[in-house]
Amino acid sequence: MKTVLVTGGAGYKGCILVPKLLKAGYRVVVYDLMLFGSAGLPSDPNLQVVTGDIRDTAQYAEAVKGCDYVIHMACISNDPSFDLDPSLSRTINYECFEPLVLASKAAGVKRFVYVSSSSVYGVSDSPEVTEEHPLVPLTDYNKYKGLCEPILFRHQSPEFVCVTIRPATVCGYSPRMRFDLTVNILTNHAYNKGVITIFGGDQQRPNIHIDDVCELYVELLAIPAEKIAGEIFNAGYQNQTVRELAEIAKQIVEEEFPEKKPIRLETTPSNDNRSYRITSRKIAEKLGWGPKRTIEDAVRDLCHAFQAGKFPGNTLTDDSFVNVKTVKALSLK
Repeated sequence: MKTVLVTGGAGYKGCILVPKLLKAGYRVVVYDLMLFGSAGLPSDPNLQVVTGDIRDTAQYAEAVKGCDYVIHMACISNDPSFDLDPSLSRTINYECFEPLVLASKAAGVKRFVYVSSSSVYGVSDSPEVTEEHPLVPLTDYNKYKGLCEPILFRHQSPEFVCVTIRPATVCGYSPRMRFDLTVNILTNHAYNKGVITIFGGDQQRPNIHIDDVCELYVELLAIPAEKIAGEIFNAGYQNQTVRELAEIAKQIVEEEFPEKKPIRLETTPSNDNRSYRITSRKIAEKLGWGPKRTIEDAVRDLCHAFQAGKFPGNTLTDDSFVNVKTVKALSLK
């Protein structure tokens, strides 16, 4: 049985990814600081959960012993959280990255999947931003995500296959839920407030269903090495405007909860009119991969989770659903 170490494995994506890895027949080691706890992870004899800091290279080196693959997701995961303490965030998102890669390689890891971000491109007028597009990051979060990529590829070898994914903004239900991501915010407001406030509306945002992106990470462990070694792939569904996303949230919530009709859309000016657009043509052509789910599916999944009472507390006010509030409250050092 092959073993996968997942950094950040108890987070929003991790709580969807880990069950998929277990179902695919892998033994899984989750290495996570547990800022949000581990309640979203399943109980499974093939799952080992390690409370660990990726900045602690010695502890990480111990955890990665015997692992065949690494999927590296752990980071301070958005601009507001990063900006709370930029120097601290730099140590987590950048300075510990090369020691972590070297420890993985020294442990005999055969494949390293680095989860970067499609935000590394910054704003572009290009209708289709490919992987060759220059990186013009607007924030430190974006900058350090991008700076890690060439570091990883410096250590690429036939025995240590490295691949980078630049995913679009993720959406949909997870047991470790986030309501600070565009589609999830819009759905939360539609369901709980009956009104969606659209700031601007013409800005384009690429999104991807959480199940699709997590299934991609699983697939990358089994794809022939020559197809992915040293490669960077965008991974997204569609580039849609914020207004289009709000209209989808309104439509699906009204379908699932007719008693909530009519959900109002209110537009207000925005000082952030940035558009991000990516194309995922390369990954489709090289790996035959494409998303199976729509944004409508993500909204519907969230509706079903609301219906089933899967969110303890108030999703509009509870800090645990918003990364920046949780990180701020913990005063991480």
